[in-house]
Amino acid sequence: MTRIDSYEDLTDKIVGWLKDYYFDNDIDAFVVGVSGGIDSAVVSSLCARTGLPTYVVCMPLDSKFQNSKLSDVHSKALVEKYDNVRRIEIELSSVYEGFLKSVEWWSEAQHYNKKEFTASPHANANTKSRIRMVTLYQIAGSVGGIVVGTGNKVEDYGVGFYTKYGDGGVDIAPIADLYKTEVWELGEYLEVDQRIVNADPTDGLWSDSRTDESQLGASYAELEEAMETGAGPGVAVLEKFNTQNKHKMEPIPTFKL
Repeated sequence: MTRIDSYEDLTDKIVGWLKDYYFDNDIDAFVVGVSGGIDSAVVSSLCARTGLPTYVVCMPLDSKFQNSKLSDVHSKALVEKYDNVRRIEIELSSVYEGFLKSVEWWSEAQHYNKKEFTASPHANANTKSRIRMVTLYQIAGSVGGIVVGTGNKVEDYGVGFYTKYGDGGVDIAPIADLYKTEVWELGEYLEVDQRIVNADPTDGLWSDSRTDESQLGASYAELEEAMETGAGPGVAVLEKFNTQNKHKMEPIPTFKL
């Protein structure tokens, strides 16, 4: 699959698109959450290349793995290279722990069917993403900025592999029409640190080292083939998650008179 002839041209087009949006909408800054993964590294690099005020935000939260270190490496490299980039680091572990403590009553409450229940690990993982979203919008609101999304085409429009009102809560999406493999190739062109380019993709929401592939049950290449051709080993996984997560990817159903 070859959709992009020149990553130099693609970079110029996205950077130009970002600048046009900035000036057309009277924006004062771009705000990007940097996770240590390839998607946020590419998006923050593109924003930095605009020459416009850009805030890159590192938000460690219950972080025990490589990605939190890579977010430091990438964000500090951008600050060193671009005068328009400012780095912010906010430790959110205490916020997350405080939130979980505030809803401990769930463990003692009686559900409507009289069975005890607790918040699920999946709900807790999504809470991490939503706390980060709130943080980014707090910064954006304070500096007159917008939150720039870091989702790619497979995640945003294929399998819905993001948190609703978490990392899915953004104002613009500069790489959402790029497949993951194209994001990796763009990262190579932008000279993103090779440790980030080569790292196994992970959402960073779990206390173990699970990867995107282990959660989805298919590689990004397999999912891209399924999206492009309707064939290959990723079709069943694509259909499963697309159906399961359709509520994220389609407009909110509205009752109309």
